[in-house]
Amino acid sequence: MGIKANKHRGRNRYHGRGKKAGRGAGKRGGRGNAGMNKHRVMTRIKYMPKHWGMHGFNRHPSLRNVNTTVNVGQLEEIAGDSDSINLTEMGIDKLLGSGKITKSLSITVSEASARAIEKVEAAGGSLDTDDDDEWDD
Repeated sequence: MGIKANKHRGRNRYHGRGKKAGRGAGKRGGRGNAGMNKHRVMTRIKYMPKHWGMHGFNRHPSLRNVNTTVNVGQLEEIAGDSDSINLTEMGIDKLLGSGKITKSLSITVSEASARAIEKVEAAGGSLDTDDDDEWDD
């Protein structure tokens, strides 16, 4: 027992510690996030507006469709000296239309955006896609 507590023993109800200060975290209102839905509501609203609850969503991994893509502007670099590319064999799923193409190339790919098809054909090339037309009625 400390000196201060000894001095107050018998003369004082709280032994020099005040009403609740000697019992855990009582005086400060609890430890951690205690009281966030009670006496610290305004603290929560002001400083932690997005702390509670769910935000956004994630699809189940079996439902996700993540394509490996390449842009039209990268095709000449990939093709090198040859005039035909099989992107499906390289593991690329989709051709996108960003960038410029000046070389006439014959390209095989699973999917291609409308803009990519337009740019490849404007450069004098051809595009062979494996798109399934089961969705078009």
